[in-house]
Amino acid sequence: MSVIKHNNNKRKCNIYNIYIIYIHTYIYIITIISSKIMTQTYASWIDPDTPSYAQTTIALHPHQYIETRKHNAEAAARKKADDEATAEKTREREREKNERNNRTPAPSTSSPPTASPTTFSPTSSPTVDASPFKTFGLVMSDEFSVPGRSFSDGSDPRWTALDKNDYTNNALHYYAPSNAYTEGGSLHILTEAEDTDVVGFDDGVMRREKVTKRFKSAMLQSWNKFCFTGGIVEAEVVLPGRHDVGGLWPAFWLLGNIARHTYVGTSNNIWPWSMTSCDPLLADAQKLSGCLNTAHYGMKEGVGRGAPEIDIFEVQPGNVPANNQQFLKMPVGQPFSSASLQVAPGKSWKRPGPGNWPGPGEWYDTPKMKFGENTSMNINFYGTYNHFAAAPGPEYDYWSDAISQNRQLSSTHFERAHTFRLHWEPPSESSGDGFINWWLDDELIFSINGTSINSVTGAEIPSEPSYVLLNTAVSKDWGFPQKCPEGCPCKKYDCNSDKWDDTCGFSPGFCDMIKKKEPGADRAGAAYKVNWVRVYQDPDNPMHKVGCSTPERPTRLWIEGNEKYYKREGDSKPLKDVPTGGGACKGVGGGAACGGQERGLCVSGRCVCQGEYTGPTCLAAKGFDDIVWDAGERLQDLGFVVPGTGSPFFIGAAAATAAVAAMVWEARRRRRMAKGGYTPLPNALIP
Repeated sequence: MSVIKHNNNKRKCNIYNIYIIYIHTYIYIITIISSKIMTQTYASWIDPDTPSYAQTTIALHPHQYIETRKHNAEAAARKKADDEATAEKTREREREKNERNNRTPAPSTSSPPTASPTTFSPTSSPTVDASPFKTFGLVMSDEFSVPGRSFSDGSDPRWTALDKNDYTNNALHYYAPSNAYTEGGSLHILTEAEDTDVVGFDDGVMRREKVTKRFKSAMLQSWNKFCFTGGIVEAEVVLPGRHDVGGLWPAFWLLGNIARHTYVGTSNNIWPWSMTSCDPLLADAQKLSGCLNTAHYGMKEGVGRGAPEIDIFEVQPGNVPANNQQFLKMPVGQPFSSASLQVAPGKSWKRPGPGNWPGPGEWYDTPKMKFGENTSMNINFYGTYNHFAAAPGPEYDYWSDAISQNRQLSSTHFERAHTFRLHWEPPSESSGDGFINWWLDDELIFSINGTSINSVTGAEIPSEPSYVLLNTAVSKDWGFPQKCPEGCPCKKYDCNSDKWDDTCGFSPGFCDMIKKKEPGADRAGAAYKVNWVRVYQDPDNPMHKVGCSTPERPTRLWIEGNEKYYKREGDSKPLKDVPTGGGACKGVGGGAACGGQERGLCVSGRCVCQGEYTGPTCLAAKGFDDIVWDAGERLQDLGFVVPGTGSPFFIGAAAATAAVAAMVWEARRRRRMAKGGYTPLPNALIP
């Protein structure tokens, strides 16, 4: 009797354990299915390789910076004057003493007497506000520390390297993904003299054309992946090529997410608009005008939109010094970096002419701006007049302004790493009309306050979610000789040609530079090297947001509704999905092809990613928005497909439910069999 009771209790325990296993299995399946949703909603853009000291940064203040430097300079000058006056008094007493002793005074070796010393002594500390500067927290970083990364479409969560012809700015290059790669702890953007035949639709002239681009380069964009509104962005870079040879155009910049650069159909009458209010005279020129009285594409009624541009730097190398040729009236020449804000509407009246300093009322209120040392207003470029051939009339034309300051560079910026930084504060209750500050190695380049812009044209400091761009262009509009050499047609620019007519339009030494291998390089060309990119925001500032479509400035529905302009001919959608693993590899276990043991394993010839790494070969750190501000209004927008259409979630949930039902049915069957005196054999023992 006790044996039978023991067996019954054992059967009950087995059945109970089966139920527990079934429940755990169900929870596991549901967890796996829902993990996709969770990772799309909660994650981070911070590279795990970012050092601990870079997790925060201090916001530098131009006022304190300038006033401190000014105070210290004045104090040093006063001290020098006091010291020289004291020394002169000492020498005078010595001469009087010598005369009393009937001696011939020794000749003085000092400089002529200075003016009378001031009546106050220099203070030991600055008189400006000494309150602590604000600490910003890291929200995005890419350290580029893993070699062999690819940035082609569908390879990286942060960046997309364009595979596209560039029709803008008289470009001579083709942007190729293979020209952006990681090596030696940095991103390399390589510009080389390689031909690319392009047959496609030129959205600049609105027709199909065949052209041969004689240079290859690369552009990385974080468009519609990582965007931010307000904060600090900085990068440590080594500039490409030689400082004294013009022709390359490296840049580090931001652009509003509504426009995708080089896809000019996305930017017509949108770039670089930064006006939220309504101006009836400009309503046609600004495609997304504040005069629109309907809330279309999820945008707020009466709020103008656009894609303003903030150039952290555009660098022009060359050998034309200050106060010469095109820089005749400027104290800064080549090489220089240009820090600029490009906005519309621009001044349409009483504009300064290129190469001339602005007269009274011709430009923005410079007393409200601050300028660093070794800088000059960029008087060679004040902006552009934007006219589109397909526009119905002149009311669609508009001026855009470039408010910029040039900073003198030297050979060291092309030989060693330097840090360029931008602090951007959109208009808000705390920052007023907003401001932008540019820095190089923590030295101020330029500071502009929104009041000085808004009061002139109605344009504003940008408040659009913006993405990051890194690229090197080759354009005859930038750094090429101002005048063609005598007898040179300046129509073809081909460094691989033996004909003088094809090479005479370049700056002297350009072709030799671009066809030469840099030390340790496998390929010839000039490499723009980026050691890291980091973005910081103020955790206490509600205007600081990460995301490409925010509640204040949504972009998702506009991009979806105009998708054809954001993709190339033949693309199924603007951006490919980034897979987690699946790339081909050789060997077993960890290997360089899959990032090593920490990042990915090679299993059956395919990479299987580990931990926080993704991409086909597991070389990129994962990156997602912590908060999805614009998650969508339909199930499809969250990654679902309605039942019956093949949604992975629906199929998985149905499979999980069916599996649980089958398990319950099997448990009941086994229980009935046990009650009838049958003991089921383990599956492994069934022949």
